[in-house]
Order: sequence, then C-alpha cells, then structure tokens
Amino acid sequence: MSKEHIFLGQDNIPTKASLIFPGRLSHEQVLAIENCFTGRKIIWLCEEKVVLDPLTEAHIAASNADAVAFSATDKDLEKVGKNILSDLGSDGVAIFLPGMANAINGAYSHLSGETVSALCKLKLPTTPLAISCAAETRLSTVSGDDGTTFVFEPTIKANIINPAKWHQAVMLGNSAAYQIRPFLTESLGYNLIKGLKINSKNKIFDGTNDQERSYGIILGAALALAKHIKEQTKKKRVAIILPPGTGGLTANLAVVFAGKIPVNINFTASNKAIKSSIKQADVDKFITADPFVRKVSDFPWPALRDLIHIERVLPKLKKSIKRWVIVTKIFSPKMIAKFANIDLEGGDKEAVLLFTSGSSGDPKGVPLTHKNVLSNVCQFCTRLDLPENSSILGCLPLFHSFGCTATLWYPIIQGANLVTFPSPLDTKRLADLIETHKVNMLLSTPTFLRGYMRRVEPNQLESIELVVTGAEKLPTTLAQAFEKKFGILPQEGYGLTETSPATNFNIIKPKTPTPEPDVLSSRIGTVGQFLPGIAVKIFNPATEKEIDIDQSGLILLKGPNIFSGYLNNKEKTDEVFDDGWFKTGDVGRVDNDGFLHIEGRISRFSKIAGEMVPHETLEAAIITALNLDDETERKVAVVGVPDEKKGEAILLLSSVTDGPTAHQAVIDLRYKLLDAGIPSLWCPKEIMVVKEIPILASGKLDMRGCDNLVKGIDADE
Repeated sequence: MSKEHIFLGQDNIPTKASLIFPGRLSHEQVLAIENCFTGRKIIWLCEEKVVLDPLTEAHIAASNADAVAFSATDKDLEKVGKNILSDLGSDGVAIFLPGMANAINGAYSHLSGETVSALCKLKLPTTPLAISCAAETRLSTVSGDDGTTFVFEPTIKANIINPAKWHQAVMLGNSAAYQIRPFLTESLGYNLIKGLKINSKNKIFDGTNDQERSYGIILGAALALAKHIKEQTKKKRVAIILPPGTGGLTANLAVVFAGKIPVNINFTASNKAIKSSIKQADVDKFITADPFVRKVSDFPWPALRDLIHIERVLPKLKKSIKRWVIVTKIFSPKMIAKFANIDLEGGDKEAVLLFTSGSSGDPKGVPLTHKNVLSNVCQFCTRLDLPENSSILGCLPLFHSFGCTATLWYPIIQGANLVTFPSPLDTKRLADLIETHKVNMLLSTPTFLRGYMRRVEPNQLESIELVVTGAEKLPTTLAQAFEKKFGILPQEGYGLTETSPATNFNIIKPKTPTPEPDVLSSRIGTVGQFLPGIAVKIFNPATEKEIDIDQSGLILLKGPNIFSGYLNNKEKTDEVFDDGWFKTGDVGRVDNDGFLHIEGRISRFSKIAGEMVPHETLEAAIITALNLDDETERKVAVVGVPDEKKGEAILLLSSVTDGPTAHQAVIDLRYKLLDAGIPSLWCPKEIMVVKEIPILASGKLDMRGCDNLVKGIDADE
C-alpha cells in the first residue's frame, strides 16, 4: 500500500444535509474529504479553542468557504445546530475540523470527551468518519505501508446521536480499515526472520546463567534447530516445556521456522489439565532441557524418546549454526526464508496454540493465526512507541498469552533487547537485572508488583519508564503506593488469550509545551483506550440486547487480533461468538474519552436478591478495609455460594483470619465495609479460613481452585 487514500463505506456518504464527524484530520486529509463533496455546500465547523494547521486556515480563507466556530460550553448547542442545518440547505455538509493535537500513535480520536459531547448536543444528522493512518501503526519489519484509509459509517439520526454511538461507530470503521492492511497476510516466521536480521545486534540476556546472545546468533541457532525438529516429527504441532530464557526463545523460533506450531505447555497446571492440553494439541515431541526436567519432577513427563533436550541438541549443530549465521548476514530475509523453506504468507493459518488458564474450568485450546499474532504485535508496539534500543524484562511464562506476545514475538520483530528470568516471583533478582541492564519496560501483574513494594529499593528501578499490569484488576491504592515509592505510576491493561491478548492499556504521554492540546491517554481506574483496529459493543447480560457502550454490560469485541474459535470445540466456540463478535465474558463500559472500565468477569458476579454484586470491586474494598494493600501475596478472595433465601451469598476465603475468631471477624469486617460505603447486601456472610489463596502462574486468581476449596475437593481430582 503506497501513500494513497483508500475510501471505504462510500455508500454511507450522506446525500442529505449532515455533519461529517471525524476524530482526527490532517491538512492533507482535509483536502481529500473536501473532494468527496465537490459541488455541494460545505461549512467548516470547529470548536473555538481549536489549534488549526496554518495550511488549513489559509485554504479555507482562500476558498471563501463558510466557517462556523462554536463553544463546547455553550448552553444552547441545539440552537447552534439548528442554525447550521438551516444554512446547509437540503444537501450541504458541515465538516468538523478536530484541529492539531498531541496524541498517541494510532489513536482514532484526537478529541476530548467534552468536545465529543458538545458536537453530539448540536443534534445534527451525523456521519461518523474513521481515519486510519498506516504509518502510525506499522511493524518495523514492514516498509511502504503508509497510506490513509477513510471509512464512512452509516449516518446516525439527530434525535439519537450521543458520544457512545459516535465512539462505537468510529472504532468499527477503524477496525475495517485495519483489516485490509497488507502485512496481515504475511507469515509470523517471515516477520521473525526480518526482525532478527534487521535487529541482529540486539541481545537477549538470560538471568538464569548470565549468558548473552545477539539476535543474529539466535537466528542461526533457530534455523539449524528447525531442520532437526523437521526430522524428528511429522506432526504439525510441537510442545515446548521451558521457562523464559534463551532456550525458550530459541525453541519457539525453531518450531515456527520448521513450519510447525509451537505449543507452550503450562507446567504449573494440575496433571489433569496438562494431560488434557497435550491430548488436545496432538503432539508427539516435547522440547525441554535436563535441568528443567529435574526441577519440575511432578510434571507428567512423556517417554524419554519423545523429549528433545535443547541443551544436548544445539552443541551437535555447531557447524550448521555457523553456516546459517553466515548465510543470514549475507542474504536478504526473503532469500533466507526461501533457503529454509519458510512460507512468506500466513494470514488465517494457525501460527501458535495457547491454552486458556483453566481458572474457571478445563483448559481450552486457543489457536492464534499469523494474522492474529502479527496484528497484536503491531497494536501493542504502536501504543508503546518505545525508544530505539530499549530493554524489556521477560519473566512472564511463555504459556501465558501476554508473556508469549509481549516478551517473545514483540521484542524480536520490533527490535528491543530482552532480559529474561524464569520466575516473576523472585523480585529481588529481577530488580538486580533491571538495575544492571537498564530495563525500560516492566510487564507484571498486581500480585507480582507487591513483591517489588516489599523487597526492592527505589533506585533499582530508576531505568523503568513504563510499568504495565494485566491478568487482574490493579487496585488504585497499590498503583499509588508503587508510584510513591518508585516514582512511576503503573498502567493497567486488558486482554484475553482469545484476543492474542492485548486489547487495551493506558500509556502516559509526557505533556508538551506546544499550543496543541495533549490528548488524554491514561485514566486511573480504567484499563485504557482500545488499541488500533479493535471495535466494541455492549450487551445487556439479562436480555442479551445491544445497549450503548457507555452503559454497563457484557463486552463484545471484533478485530484482526481476535481468534476464530476453540480447538476442536464447536460448542464452546458457538457460546462465545455472536455474529462474528467475541463475547469476552467481562462486564464493563466505555466513557466519553474512549477509556474502558472493567467491572469484573460475568462469572465473578453474584446475583443476590436480584442485585448483581461484583466480586472484584468487593475484594478491593476488603483489601483496603483489612489493611492488606502492602501484602506481597493475595490474602483474600470472594466466592459466591448458594443461599436459599437470596439465591446467592458472599463467602470470603481468607488466609489472614484465625479459625476461632472467624465469626467475630465477619462482624468487624461488615462494619468496616459499611463505613466505606459498601452496601449491606454485598458484605460477606461467612469467612472460610484457608492456608493460602489459589493463584495461577500468571498471577491471576485460580477460580477453579477457590471453588474446590469451598467444596473440599483436591486440585487434581
């Protein structure tokens, strides 16, 4: 795609008087939109405080066009709208000029919620216009993709236009524009070759053995190992049982280069879940390492003949590795791919197989396509916009979707250094690595962040520019305490295995001294704005009818990063899709600035006397009430249990309560929660004392483990 203008949804260009409402518009784009309405009356509309491009101002003045400025604080904006409509005649258009702004890359809107609300209050027939600039959302491995796509969405009637409808329409248009990007047809393997070659001087530092390898060497080793893997199995998938590190990185690359699908097995799951994952994946070879086999002795290891010990195989491939290192230095990525028989195209073919955490049931296979993975790497890097030669800490498990995308594929394709360690729990060692290697970005969970609060000195994290958390809700008190100690506010993100995984996260953009306004890109208490190319709608959970996205309900998503269905499980797939929209299972809403507020999993709500009680909100209040904000480990969890009178009741699992005092503790907690403004109906009816709260390796609450505790069932039963 060259520097061209592509127009989608031209059937939606209004033939009658209408407001054309884009969220962003450069001078070049102004001229392109103007050409769409040649021969029709145009009124240029802007908010009175707007900072317009001087070229746009000069163009409007030179063409003697009509222009109207309004104030977002005007008390009678509907009257302003009526006057504009009268001036437009039967088929004129008012084109809104958002003006210049300092915004994050790929943002679909450069406007404040106040301005969006004001435009909707004009009560004009409104045609939302999405504008997607490819140059802002591009992988470092892709060149020449710098066109602009304009998407006209259907006109919204004057009597129902509101900010929620506008945001939803523009995001849908933005998603349509993203879906046609040429790089989405390429293969993951080809992009990994391009990334490793382009960024050959970048390095991975393995904190387990303090060894350092350049990406150029890793490329040679992975290509040599790929040939060995091809010789070992005819199956299309290969299991990998390794933690983050040089071995895990090389193994995953080699499997992809072998034209096969990597399956990183969750070695922390129950034996039952592990065996289920292996059976579903249909693998007969497992890449691992001797030290890890000894360390994870309770893993249901297959026969020795089915294991590929990476530390034994690679030394035998030294000559082949050297040859490949030389070849990769001389030839282009396309020629390297040809020599290694790696397809250039991938698109909708399966690239990676992950499994859901099984936090609420048996693990489900989630096949992610080349398109899914590449789109999410692009969405992720677009929002991050890290400086060149940055370093990322990779300590999240590779079987975890965020660990896989953010600390495996992303640094290779975009060219970031990778500092790895096999466990996110050893925060003291992690802090040493961060300090020594000047790590810029920390990916973690709220549970793991508490370890930094307890064991790490502030000066050790001085190099960190961004902390992003996911997997569970980030308590505001924890975020503020972390900022107070380390001088950086953690930013909450959101995603699921099925979405490859990232869909939202907050990012702090430094304020600029320029006259152009700084567009909000972070809001505490939310999971951030949507990444480029993702569309959203909200359903009422009770009626399953669509409602405006600013109302609380079940979140549904659409985009190139959304998987197409569970592995060999049509029944579960049908349950989570509605006419191409993925039901996330989470409840939330979108505010007037486009930030997503997550209120909890639909499965983590209790219906008590007809009222929906969110467990995560209640847990946050309990943690504060019991002064547990500084704890490094989770100490409480809320569970819904059957109740004859009210349908359900709240049971609190607690590892900080003594058995003999549990009854009095319930009463004391109730008073504290009531004083904090928590409704009486929400208060726990009983406390169940437990040794520890079940947690998954990702840091997420193990819901199945919690239910088993309540029922008195052993985890492996």
